[in-house]
Amino acid sequence: MPEVFQYAVLQVVPSIERGERLNVGVVVHARRLRFLEVAIRLDEARLRALAPDLDLDALREHLDGLARVAAGDPTAGAVAALERSERFHWLVAPSSTIVQAGPVHTGLCEDADAVVARLLRELVG
Repeated sequence: MPEVFQYAVLQVVPSIERGERLNVGVVVHARRLRFLEVAIRLDEARLRALAPDLDLDALREHLDGLARVAAGDPTAGAVAALERSERFHWLVAPSSTIVQAGPVHTGLCEDADAVVARLLRELVG
């Protein structure tokens, strides 16, 4: 039976002033399936075109931290210890950092892993 899931696209915003964004990942949460995952696909060439001086190592570290929070990794700090739903809301909350989540959308799924793969392919490329 299909279950409800929520997702948001993660975007890198190298310069708030310019308003340019690049989709780099997705956050997918399916409460009843006990599922929360951040999946990342970083297109470094496109990022370099938008922001030649962007520190890609720092960006990778930031994105890895988000994935570790989603996974509940104890090395990711206090937020990673929150309940799965609370971690999802923290991950998709509006922020002014270089990585921002887009609006939250909903859907139905039977296989959350397949949803992550599909959304990553369709929305991030």
